[in-house]
Amino acid sequence: MMELKVEKLAFPENCNIILGQTHFIKTVEDLYEIMVGSTPNPKFGLAFSEASGPCLIRKAGTDDELIKVAVENASKIGAGHTFIIVMKDIFPINVLNAIKDCQEVCRIFCATANPVEVILAETEQGRGILGVIDGLSPKGIESEKEINDRIALLRKFGYKTG
Repeated sequence: MMELKVEKLAFPENCNIILGQTHFIKTVEDLYEIMVGSTPNPKFGLAFSEASGPCLIRKAGTDDELIKVAVENASKIGAGHTFIIVMKDIFPINVLNAIKDCQEVCRIFCATANPVEVILAETEQGRGILGVIDGLSPKGIESEKEINDRIALLRKFGYKTG
């Protein structure tokens, strides 16, 4: 027997998250090291849901409030071998490749500041993430003005020059 569930994540408006799947308790230390080694003075919290042994939610980070938010979301998801990083004043693009290169990380479900709904399958054994809904559906196609706005935004963030 399997039941499908949807859990809406909750994180502060000015934050980004990375939600992924991993396979080993060492993930907590490795993701912590990646975050502090990728950007100066990072503000983040991370939570990892253990899938065997005591099945605890392990936690780390540099900001107590963001650690709390990460733990709350990990609890809400309730799927083993998953992790969530909640970060402030950091874009996922600054850390995502390093996280994907972490030897324990199996997959990334999303890296976003958008509203997120996690689609879960629940069985007698536990829960697993099937996928995510990241943000909203498209409302149209960009015009020349919106193309120029996009380029200006990338320039503002330092991702495009000229």
